[in-house]
Amino acid sequence: MSSSNAASDMSSYLAPEKRIFEYPKYWAECFGAAPFLPTTRAEMDLLGWDSCDVIVVTGDAYVDHPSFGMAIIGRLLESQGFRVGIIAQPDWSSAEAFKALGQPNLYFGVAAGNMDSMINRYTADRRLRHDDAYTPGNVGGKRPDRATLHYTQRCKEAFKGVPVIIGGIEASLRRIAHFDYWSEKVRRSMLIDAKADMLIYGNAERPLVEVTHRMANGETLEQMQDIRGTAIMVKQPLAGWRGKDSTTLDAPGTIDAIINPYIDTTKMSSCDASKDASPNFVDAKDAVQTLSIKPMAAYEPVKGQPWFKTYAKLPSYDVVKTDPVMYAHASRVMHHETNPGSARALYQEHGNKALWVNPPAMPLDTEEMDYVFAAPFARVPHPMYGDEKIPAYDMIRFSVNIMRGCFGGCSFCSITEHEGRIIQNRSEDSIIREVEDMRDKVPGFTGVVSDLGGPTANMYRLHCKDPKVEATCRLPSCVHPTICDYMGTDHKPLINLYRRARALPGIKKVLIASGLRYDLAIRDPEYVKELVTHHVGGYLKIAPEHTESEPLRHMLKPNMSSYNKFKRMFEKYSKEAGKEQYLIPYFISAHPGTRDVDMVNMAMWLKTNKFRLDQVQNFYPSPMCNATTMYYTEVNPLKKVTRDSERVSIPRGIRQRRLHKAILRYHDPKNWAQIREALVDMGMKNLIGKGPQCLVPAASHAESSRTAPKAARGKQGMTKHTSPRSQKMRRSR
Repeated sequence: MSSSNAASDMSSYLAPEKRIFEYPKYWAECFGAAPFLPTTRAEMDLLGWDSCDVIVVTGDAYVDHPSFGMAIIGRLLESQGFRVGIIAQPDWSSAEAFKALGQPNLYFGVAAGNMDSMINRYTADRRLRHDDAYTPGNVGGKRPDRATLHYTQRCKEAFKGVPVIIGGIEASLRRIAHFDYWSEKVRRSMLIDAKADMLIYGNAERPLVEVTHRMANGETLEQMQDIRGTAIMVKQPLAGWRGKDSTTLDAPGTIDAIINPYIDTTKMSSCDASKDASPNFVDAKDAVQTLSIKPMAAYEPVKGQPWFKTYAKLPSYDVVKTDPVMYAHASRVMHHETNPGSARALYQEHGNKALWVNPPAMPLDTEEMDYVFAAPFARVPHPMYGDEKIPAYDMIRFSVNIMRGCFGGCSFCSITEHEGRIIQNRSEDSIIREVEDMRDKVPGFTGVVSDLGGPTANMYRLHCKDPKVEATCRLPSCVHPTICDYMGTDHKPLINLYRRARALPGIKKVLIASGLRYDLAIRDPEYVKELVTHHVGGYLKIAPEHTESEPLRHMLKPNMSSYNKFKRMFEKYSKEAGKEQYLIPYFISAHPGTRDVDMVNMAMWLKTNKFRLDQVQNFYPSPMCNATTMYYTEVNPLKKVTRDSERVSIPRGIRQRRLHKAILRYHDPKNWAQIREALVDMGMKNLIGKGPQCLVPAASHAESSRTAPKAARGKQGMTKHTSPRSQKMRRSR
């Protein structure tokens, strides 16, 4: 099928030059599909292979399921005719484990796994985890810190001269100079530290298919410099590209309010630039200069696509590693260059080398998504693990992924940075086929589908009403501070999918377990009724994340009025269905922008509403998130960044972070002494005592007479990744 006949869900502005199933298959397609991608030479022999074309190295156990990255990538390349082997959780102490399948004909593909290895191995308090849900038996320690670095180096040792391409979420979110929470410093792009030959970021299907076919046709990686979704090292900017210093794109200074450049003013009866409250207007101080759509001499658009060969020169690594304000500026510009329809390339010097990050790959259309998920997945772990349990697999084995991407833009979340804001949807038929496949193939299936979802449960088929706006918009969120006028909120395609899925023979119940965007749901009461009546198993998890305005503003989350409205609808439809069902809200403690008093107010809200949280998630500064930039720089990159930018309140240090967590668990007697002390210090002693207006009880006589030992200082709670450097740096500012 010609690329000009792209599926109707993808606008011409975002259509690729070539779709992933349009490549001529490699000669090795004659071997057909493997029951499992081989992990040993013996398995290769059974398949009749003398070698692998590509070897994928992963930090996760090999599960042949479309929720696991190595399976998606491996089966995709197999569908293109390539022979793909898997090296899962290798012993990284030497290069021997990386020689297990012999030398690949084309390249090694390296990923840390479905999670960043540091988040996988350490808690938010930087304490070493002793478990790993992606390892058989839930055993910890089966992957190294910064696994991508170690694996790449061992691949290079095993077979000198063989190219190594890194990807997955760990590499994707470390593609430029980034703050590293575990060492409390800014690190270089992972591409440089790993000494890999190429980095592929985001969803890798499109660039990886192109790279693999071009290598199979005799090209080297040095000849593939401008492939979307890739990052490479260069000596200078690519020929034929025009550069702009990032400070010219987002320069400090006060200018007049401007009309949002993405609306069609010809359809407006009047244009009043003072309409700051309208979602169609954006404050100029928070706006980033946009790309012009009109062609420029010598810089023609690529086959009608609205991007030009321009790049943004970011502040160098040497600058951002010592200047928090310039780091915040670089982060802000990078986030504004993530829309594949209008993104510039990024250029960042690292000493005597330079990083070149091409614009993001075009999103997959529905036919391409169906193609990816149609691969012959076994849907179970590799037989080598026997009966050992892999918790991450057990969690998703009866679930189906229906879409990718998220336009929520929550500042603490990396989904948008990795998968993008544009929703990539599977067809209803494709999803239903997978449900049937799961019903017929997966051992232990009882008729209950645990989830039909994705990054966000109810963004399926939601998209911008204007294709041109969708392809050029640079705003971080389509739903904050309010839902954009251009964003569709019709949930009918999702309702139809739910109804069709639960009508299948052998399907007793279809549950929705993915995170629900309730501010979108309340725009469609029919959806809420359908969800509550048929798809809640007693409890529905949602994530307000906070109750107070300042933390919510820095999170880019809706205010509590949306939650309250959804709660009323949930209770109404539960009652009408004759069901006793409950909402389970999730909250984050110690998020940037949160003061101690905000946590107290949230705890009082919890007590008033009779919530007692069993688990509380402390904010985790994961690489590249906007909230991580706030944490490191104390500057809000969601607004114009200047030397005089308002400082963001940051709960910093183990004592304050633990206090915020303790406050949310106000009902736990172990936390009462700590909370009392904090309340006294805050001048809120009135919240100590009996009654609903109090947060914690006063100390009992026995408790008051008991002399508590002083908290140990210094090394307690420290790990090798804990450093006082950040505190020292901030004192020196």
